[in-house]
Amino acid sequence: MSVSCGLECVLCLGCSRWAWKRLTYVGAYDSETWPPAAAEDVEPIPRACRAVLAVYEEDLANPRYAPAGGYRMDPSDVVKRVPYDQIPHGCCPPYLIYVDRQHKEVILAVRGLNLIRESDYKVLLDNRLGQQMFDGGFVHHGLLQAATWLLNREGDTLRDLLRELGAEYKLVFAGHSLGSGIAALMTIIVVNHRNQFGGIPRNQIKCYAIAPARCMSLNLAVKYADVINSVILQDDFLPRTPTPLEHIFGSIFCLPCFLFLVCLRDTFIPEKRKLRDPRRLYAPGRMYHIVERKFCRCGRYPPVVRTAIPIQGRFEHIVLSCSATSDHGIIWIEREVQKALDLLKDTEPKTPPPQQKMDRKQSLEQEHKAALEKAVSLNIPHAVAATEESSEATSTAPCEGQQGATSGGGSKSSGRANWDQLVEKLFTKSESGNLVLKKDINMDS
Repeated sequence: MSVSCGLECVLCLGCSRWAWKRLTYVGAYDSETWPPAAAEDVEPIPRACRAVLAVYEEDLANPRYAPAGGYRMDPSDVVKRVPYDQIPHGCCPPYLIYVDRQHKEVILAVRGLNLIRESDYKVLLDNRLGQQMFDGGFVHHGLLQAATWLLNREGDTLRDLLRELGAEYKLVFAGHSLGSGIAALMTIIVVNHRNQFGGIPRNQIKCYAIAPARCMSLNLAVKYADVINSVILQDDFLPRTPTPLEHIFGSIFCLPCFLFLVCLRDTFIPEKRKLRDPRRLYAPGRMYHIVERKFCRCGRYPPVVRTAIPIQGRFEHIVLSCSATSDHGIIWIEREVQKALDLLKDTEPKTPPPQQKMDRKQSLEQEHKAALEKAVSLNIPHAVAATEESSEATSTAPCEGQQGATSGGGSKSSGRANWDQLVEKLFTKSESGNLVLKKDINMDS
């Protein structure tokens, strides 16, 4: 009897400890060791948020959902806005192409998940986890198909705009939630086929994934951290495709059961095992975390932006917070990141010296190289070497194949690109020429 009572006490204490750790975990803990971001790094993020918000507007000249301060966008520079009724079912969410002449950027912005649109769920749930290797890693299948479709449809438009506006213009992809995964995978495809855009340098391609979807394996998330930036507000629960068990129980018992199963999995699966799974999907690129609340404190504090390229603890914990839904909203993210930017500008010198800007650029490059080296040292599956990747990331000149495409009369860049064929080249193939499938991957390697 006493033994059974003792076991019950131990079980109750263990469950109480687990519940306390889960209920008291706040999003600020994920980035508490990260350094603060500089104002020049944060400055493009509010513009990307407003570009995504503009997708929701039918007429940008007469906005209905304008953020504080307005969109700060010229309606005459909107090249194209494509709503749901102009997109085949299940191909892609609505998007917008905009030319920011002030900052010399060509922006393609994709809106987030529409909860009442079956076509958006079709993209999200088309996962096929780990069926094929892509660019040395794994990606979300449905988001990759949407990214390929969008490039097939608008690749020529983007290329013509860059050619017309000049070499100083950057190519920016922005997306929120579901659209962030599409934007991130489009960035990977374009970075590997820059010759289709006149040999645009790698450092002139940027992606801002706002409230990002988990869309690529860890080695790809780190490899492209120099061009892809993820923006997360406090306790945001990053979207991902549920496992079959979570999907079944979530359908029967709704959200509480789904969150309970995710918390159990998060607790009992060791971190080392998660890192060694090459098919596990993560948020892409460099992380920018906006922190505005503290544990056991009421109200919101002045927002602070922290940044890093994490390998371990990459927002894998489930935060049980009543603010998780609002923290995922694009309107809240735009407002808080603009507040954080205004605070940074007030505290930093008005005109940073050129040497300070150069040092900041070099520190970002060194941080990316250190993240690549750490990924290799932790035996992250298919992680790339730092020397090879850093040399490509810092290069501003097009590669040999790209020079041939641009100097030889533009035979490749002048014709219409077939992005399905170009994307197929990024799938990993064996020596026999067959696609490398899940069954061919050693999960313990």
